[in-house]
Amino acid sequence: MKPALSVIFLTVVSGAGYGLLFWTGVLGAAGALPRDLWFGPAASLLALALAGAGLIASTFHLGRPERAWRAISQWRTSWLSREGVAALLTNIPALAFALAWGLAGEAAAITRALGLVAALAGVTTLICTAMIYASLKPIRQWRAPHVLPNYLMMAAASGAAVLAALAVFWPFAAPARLAAALAVLLFIAAGLSKRAYWRFIDTAPPSATIEAATGLGALGPVRMLDAPNTEENYLLREFRFVVGRRHAERLRTIALVLGFAVPAALAIAGGALAGPAGRVLLPLGAALALAGLFVERWLFFAQATHTVTLYYGAERA
Repeated sequence: MKPALSVIFLTVVSGAGYGLLFWTGVLGAAGALPRDLWFGPAASLLALALAGAGLIASTFHLGRPERAWRAISQWRTSWLSREGVAALLTNIPALAFALAWGLAGEAAAITRALGLVAALAGVTTLICTAMIYASLKPIRQWRAPHVLPNYLMMAAASGAAVLAALAVFWPFAAPARLAAALAVLLFIAAGLSKRAYWRFIDTAPPSATIEAATGLGALGPVRMLDAPNTEENYLLREFRFVVGRRHAERLRTIALVLGFAVPAALAIAGGALAGPAGRVLLPLGAALALAGLFVERWLFFAQATHTVTLYYGAERA
């Protein structure tokens, strides 16, 4: 598949935003965040800003962006539509949570209840985003059991990293350290899950071959004599994108180091030091995590093979 920067931006930045909203709601309900009038609203609004930026960017991948609002009408059958509906509905408890924190205080029952509702809504939106890809049967690399849990872990890890980077600027060390510790555990788990996913797509048999697609497999190997078209078309531009194996291996290493290992190390150091050092290390770790996840998402799209490519000469998909 041809990687679209707008969709990569959506999955990375919105994932971090909803991950941040989840941890803000859950840790706020547990009383583990800074007890400050401005922290809850700041974290919630930052989460919504990240999520909104990703959703707005994704519309540029559409042929007619001005008609993007029509996508929500197909929520009964489309995970893309469900993602849009869930994203819109998440704004309600998230904004109410921020308002309740500022008016009633972080310890009020209504504030904590709204925080949990906002956290649940954020996770629901993340699930819808992951299922857009996991539900597509023609793409073997996406129709995998790893796709949904791996995406949730990456969103939770990057959200925790952003929360730690935000909390370290408040004069309360414990919340920043807690968020940093969560980020470390989640980056490790997400990195291991990502490696398992890569092993799966490297070793799993193809979902279709040109022999099966033509029904001529009983006669022996099949190859195409003439191309079905004389010039590049939309399907070729979008679905026949090939990344070299060595290039993919290098990018996988970059993604693991930049997106998982280095942010985990910086979260450990920043959480332990806190203070001025933490105010440099924790934001740096969050920024590098997002950069590494951009590489990971690029590979997620670039290494996906659609069965339609069999029609254009691919031997397997």
